[in-house]
Amino acid sequence: MHTTTLPSPARQGVLLPMLFIGLMFFILGFVTWLNGSLIPFLKIVCALNNFQALWVAFAFYIAYTVMALPSAAVLARIGYKKGMTAALGVMAVGALAFIPAARSGQYAIFLVALFTLASGMTLMQTAINPYIVCIGSRESAAMRISIMGLFNKGAGIVVPLVFSALILSGMERFSEPALAALDAVGREALRNELSQRLVVPYTVMAAGLLVFMALIHFSSLREPDLDEEEAPSGARADGVTPWGVFQHPQVVLGAIALFGYVGVEVIAGDTIGLYGRELGVAHYGVLTSYTMGFMVLGYLLGVALIPKWMSQRTALILSGAGGIAFVLGVALSSPTSTGVSQVLLGWAGVPAVPDTVFFLALLGLSNALVWPAIWPLALEGLGKYTAAGSALLIMGIAGGALIPMLYGHLADVTSPQLGYWVMLPWYALILLYALFGSRLRKW
Repeated sequence: MHTTTLPSPARQGVLLPMLFIGLMFFILGFVTWLNGSLIPFLKIVCALNNFQALWVAFAFYIAYTVMALPSAAVLARIGYKKGMTAALGVMAVGALAFIPAARSGQYAIFLVALFTLASGMTLMQTAINPYIVCIGSRESAAMRISIMGLFNKGAGIVVPLVFSALILSGMERFSEPALAALDAVGREALRNELSQRLVVPYTVMAAGLLVFMALIHFSSLREPDLDEEEAPSGARADGVTPWGVFQHPQVVLGAIALFGYVGVEVIAGDTIGLYGRELGVAHYGVLTSYTMGFMVLGYLLGVALIPKWMSQRTALILSGAGGIAFVLGVALSSPTSTGVSQVLLGWAGVPAVPDTVFFLALLGLSNALVWPAIWPLALEGLGKYTAAGSALLIMGIAGGALIPMLYGHLADVTSPQLGYWVMLPWYALILLYALFGSRLRKW
């Protein structure tokens, strides 16, 4: 099997690119997992129901489908390093767009800002994911992606804590009973006051992104020596046809599995705050950190076990089976019981939560190794279609836009707890891909 590596000088200095890419993953995680705290916040500011609030996830993740192929074309024209620089610039524009959104309180402007942020992130993801796969042996690719996941999900632990400290203090003034006691003018004034809290943090975020943009631009980061077979799509190799990638079932089915995975990952990370608020959890604004904490634990296990003790396929099998078990725990646990949570969190001094919320957080453990395992399994054997396969996998991130919307609708028409049944078939699909789909080479 053909394996593309960096040229000899770059192999000797792999640490620098790994550090820069780790920084990019941290930034991606910081922006992505801010949504988990932003959703319940905007639900109050813009007076939304669950379905409407989850348009945040839709606007954010649909950008990955809309912008994946254009991002590949941009990389073909300007290269990977300049692509990372451009991605940070686009993200800074998206962060700045939060300022007029917060000042006006218009939900549509928030959604445009989120789409812009995610467009920059799509360009970044299209560059760095195949880079990580190709920088060394394919058998250890999941381990390298797991290391990058530690940066990404580490940011996911930090973000809700920072957001809660800066934005969610004194939220009792904005509770539903407090707002209901006011007249229409009073409610509008209080919501506008709350919305203004976003201006300074997103201004600081934009400034930070511009600093990182300059850092990457002036760095000595090398272009990956991807040969013609693995150049960004747009750089055609002989015999490559526009639809040829669809001849490879492992990548097509991998994109479908990623579609489901991103959907359930977003539900586990972004709705846990909403769910905790519905159940009366006082610290609902930091619950995303619980999910991210378990994801970090999963990544650490991946780094320690893959490939020496466990194959990438085995990791994916365990992830799918674990996801099914934890969804059953979410859907069937009593919303008032905290027994499991107290036993497993109490020793660490972490506040207990209802068991149904705890099982939702535990899905982070099952989710951690799905992305790292699917990428190398799906790209295996693609050769000259590797770039097209990468773009196809990136488009699978649209699951984060659509599946949470289905959850939001079910949560509104039934109950938030019953809505979580929507995750069960997707974990079953991930398990089937691990067992059978990833092995297919012909339709």
